[in-house]
Amino acid sequence: MKLLYITQRANEEGGVQRVLAVKTNYLIEKFNYEVYIITQNKGNEKLFFEFNHQIKFYDILLKSNKVSNLLRYKVELQKYIRIIQPDCIIVCDFALKSFSIPLLVNTKVPIVFEVHGSRFNEYRKSHFFGLSNKFKYRYRNYCASHFLYFVALSDESLNEWSVKNSVVISNPLWVGINLFSDLNAKKVIAVARHSYEKGIDRLLEIWEIVMQKHPDWILEIYGKQNEDLALQNLAKKLKIEKNVVFLNPVKSIQQKYNEASILVMTSRNEALPMVLIEAMACGLPSIAYDCPVGPRAIIQNNENGFLIEDGNKDSFVDKLCLLIEDKNLRIKMGKKAIKSIEKYDLDTIMNQWKVLLDSVVRS
Repeated sequence: MKLLYITQRANEEGGVQRVLAVKTNYLIEKFNYEVYIITQNKGNEKLFFEFNHQIKFYDILLKSNKVSNLLRYKVELQKYIRIIQPDCIIVCDFALKSFSIPLLVNTKVPIVFEVHGSRFNEYRKSHFFGLSNKFKYRYRNYCASHFLYFVALSDESLNEWSVKNSVVISNPLWVGINLFSDLNAKKVIAVARHSYEKGIDRLLEIWEIVMQKHPDWILEIYGKQNEDLALQNLAKKLKIEKNVVFLNPVKSIQQKYNEASILVMTSRNEALPMVLIEAMACGLPSIAYDCPVGPRAIIQNNENGFLIEDGNKDSFVDKLCLLIEDKNLRIKMGKKAIKSIEKYDLDTIMNQWKVLLDSVVRS
């Protein structure tokens, strides 16, 4: 089978890029598929994750995300679809132009959409929909019905969309369930890029209180940094800079999980956060805000971690301190965490994709 993936960036350090690498590599190595990827990588920028050398990349260079680029995007897509002649196209990009693909391109090739975002992404710094955001959601929802299949990562994600042609297939776990943290380190870990929706500012405010009770513990934050958010300045303002370490993304994140004792997540919105699944595979108990779409699909409250009412800082502090002070609780939750993520097994998830793709091509 010949597959064409369309995504915005394949060369960044995020969860979407890691999942794309894991899945496309598997499709080639296990199912002997041909895989092509159309990106907007801005030329020959180096890929962060390892993609199989058989994958062929095509880059569409757009100057910006303005509507004026839509015509160029349409022309380039048509050209590459003609060259590649895929059996199926899979779109995994949350941008409006990508939702528009079934309306833009003239092709009989079946097109599947794989949603990795939430409509709550449009909140940004406001907590309500403006007219623009309402239009974007309605437009995306309209376009979603024009794909042959709309693939969501969880039931909760699917409930955001009013589409009938839908199916749920979770992201696969790439971490091997064979190396676990001993949960002895006085270290809490967070893995998130520096962006408003990831809510690291909320985490720093929590850590300010936690550090007063447990000054011997360290918070490590791995993620692509953004000077505009000035999170390091916020850490200095809160006088916690000695107990917070900001680190760049690493490929070997499993090793970093194994060196920590607790995973924390304070996102304002998510899709299906691979960070939680990866950390649980290493036996870490997790604490996360119950933000729209994501954490509640993974964390079973009081079982494999704690799910905190979104924005309830005091409750988050209490549960984090509880885990810091009680190693037996960390061990108990960590064991349940390992058990709870078995459903994300790579072979299981990829076989679900194979069944779907086989049916798509036959239709």
